[in-house]
Amino acid sequence: SGRSDEARNVDAIVVMGAAQYDGRPSPQLAARLDHAVDLWNEGIAPVVVVTGGNQEGDRFTEASASAVYLVDRGVPSSVIVQEDAGSTTHDSLERAEILVGGTVETIVVVTDPYHALRSQLTAEEVGFTAYVSPAPDSVVRGATELRRELAEAAGVAVGRIIGFERLSGLTD
Repeated sequence: SGRSDEARNVDAIVVMGAAQYDGRPSPQLAARLDHAVDLWNEGIAPVVVVTGGNQEGDRFTEASASAVYLVDRGVPSSVIVQEDAGSTTHDSLERAEILVGGTVETIVVVTDPYHALRSQLTAEEVGFTAYVSPAPDSVVRGATELRRELAEAAGVAVGRIIGFERLSGLTD
């Protein structure tokens, strides 16, 4: 899944959150957002959903930092939906589904390659028809990428057995 781009016309692009630093997306989040801008410019969806809450002490959420970043790159604020309370993959996708439920059925999930399959399966579990379009310029490389891929593979296996909501309570 991490090497396969399933981008197509959908109801919304959903960008999975990652760290932000005082309102500025981390390089990892910026790579995801840059890819979302490219997809938006291709016209694959009329809505962009940005996800992610904040850590204790943060002044900004991942979603708000993401929204500002997208607007600065030409995505109209009127098409951006902020899911700004989620702290796990499942939580963010479930909250996103609640925010756009009824108007959004199909999504393209934008995340890092190592996180693509679990994000897609989790999105399907909460009710979306989901495709993935991993950020091609992910900054997660080398040994860090390998560790995360192994952890995600284990997470996908366990999530398929016990469900991704339950897995989220154990790991994210």
